[in-house]
Amino acid sequence: MSSENITPSSSNTATLTHRPRRLRRTATLRRMVQETTLTVDDLIYPMFVMEGEGQKIEIASMPGCYRFTLDLLLSEIAEVYQLGVGAIALFPVIPENLKDDTGSESYNPSGLVQRTVKAIKQAVPDIVIITDVALDPFTSHGHDGIVDDKGVILNDPTVEVLVKMAVSQAEAGADMVAPSDMMDGRVGAIRRALDETGFIDVRILAYSAKYASAYYGPFRDALDSAPKFGDKKTYQMDAANAREAIKEVALDIEEGADIVMVKPALAYLDIICQVKKHTNLPVAAYNVSGEYAMIKAAAQNGWIDEKKVILETLLSMKRAGADLILTYFAKEVALMLVK
Repeated sequence: MSSENITPSSSNTATLTHRPRRLRRTATLRRMVQETTLTVDDLIYPMFVMEGEGQKIEIASMPGCYRFTLDLLLSEIAEVYQLGVGAIALFPVIPENLKDDTGSESYNPSGLVQRTVKAIKQAVPDIVIITDVALDPFTSHGHDGIVDDKGVILNDPTVEVLVKMAVSQAEAGADMVAPSDMMDGRVGAIRRALDETGFIDVRILAYSAKYASAYYGPFRDALDSAPKFGDKKTYQMDAANAREAIKEVALDIEEGADIVMVKPALAYLDIICQVKKHTNLPVAAYNVSGEYAMIKAAAQNGWIDEKKVILETLLSMKRAGADLILTYFAKEVALMLVK
């Protein structure tokens, strides 16, 4: 029989048992059956602090993101806390004259990070302060570790400095330290040191699966922390690997991590999903600077609906399994969600 003579049967259509569209007919119905929800409680706001007073400098490759001096940072933090953002991740812009080969400024009790943490705790005591534990903002060469004369990143000597850095941040009042360096064994070493110095309640958010990604460019602009030679592929993960992420997560859990993280997020949703299945710990995802910059650039050119794309992007990370999202969109999203 020719296909020309076959017509759809109206009776077959009328007797369909399953009609998923029934639950999509109104906005109220769609909200009732929505599987994934994005709220302001899911958001952690990465923020940049620099030396000086009265300055707020926009980062060229991250429109809408700024380096703040401490006085203006405190005002910004108070504002976002009032919007419901309960946690910030702090990143310092270190002057070149304070950088050296070993990142010794990182554990200076009077350093920028330590002074900033103390000031935030006085101004907005209930906000959760997450401090970055990595040497790249503090080293003259821009790597996350100590480098020998052959250009090799040394693991164990680096961990010794990271421990000093984490304890110094805890002494200043940090609620959570976040080792982002990807050195082997650093979570366990930091946990032991925190416990031995009486900081048993300071949590560890581990950058457990941090990939050697091209999405970090704008962040390195923000901190002026790009490596002066080579790349970070001997310590950050290969973008091709998924099973290795589970191994890294398992090691960090064994060593005492309280939260594990996948970074970047958008190109690694499959990794977030696999990590979520592997652990009962909270899983964080870092919506990194390159992901942010692409959306901003497309929006500035009128190619996308910025607000809808931001929400859809972050929702995809929640759907993949992220419990928490570090995102430069945190303030914008908080403003959207409170309306």
